[in-house]
Amino acid sequence: MSKKGKAFRTKGSLLVAVIGDEATVTGFLLTGIGERNRKGDSNFLTVTKDTTLSQIEIFFKKLLDRDDIGIIMISQNIAEQIRNLITEHEEVIPTVMEIPSKDVAYDPEKDVILSRAARILYGNEVGMEKLRQLD
Repeated sequence: MSKKGKAFRTKGSLLVAVIGDEATVTGFLLTGIGERNRKGDSNFLTVTKDTTLSQIEIFFKKLLDRDDIGIIMISQNIAEQIRNLITEHEEVIPTVMEIPSKDVAYDPEKDVILSRAARILYGNEVGMEKLRQLD
């Protein structure tokens, strides 16, 4: 399903969604981003050792399909598990942002969205060098 031009048809404000470990999700929920719609769908997923890859994939795909989600923040270690889905997503809205978690540091070279932006802005070799400088 194509969502070309979705950003221009959006009415009202968009939600921030988060997928991460308990500490990360709790921190964002304390800022007030937690929402449940009338269907009972939430904009957050706490990933534990019992959360399956399938559950993460299904939740991420649901977030991509929702018209009220503007940004999906996902802990980079969890993003690694669904890298194929993140790489396939080329739309601007929702924007996927990889973030560090409490236990795993952020590695800009693993962030496909940041890498894509660096290549567009600086070219292939220079873009990767700029990413390395972020460390």
